Amino acid sequence: MDSPAANAAFAKQIGIKFPLLSDMNHKMLTSYGILKTYSVQGEGYEWALRANIVIDKNGVIRRIEGGDSAINPNNAVSVCVDLHKSDASQ
Repeated sequence: MDSPAANAAFAKQIGIKFPLLSDMNHKMLTSYGILKTYSVQGEGYEWALRANIVIDKNGVIRRIEGGDSAINPNNAVSVCVDLHKSDASQ
């Protein structure tokens, strides 16, 4: 749900070099089933569940990690490093 600028700042903060998806129109959040609506005093608010979704260069979803483990972005970085190593060895 974050803007491209917010994602770029976050990536710089944690030192990652791969692109982060900005989904301000909520199309991907909806298709992955991680956009939820919460009711607060009768008002509906949309919020994304925390998730790391790793998609390889061919567009194949290699891993979806949700919940507590998705809070640590290093888990997604580890998956990307492992994918890079396996691609390099092939």
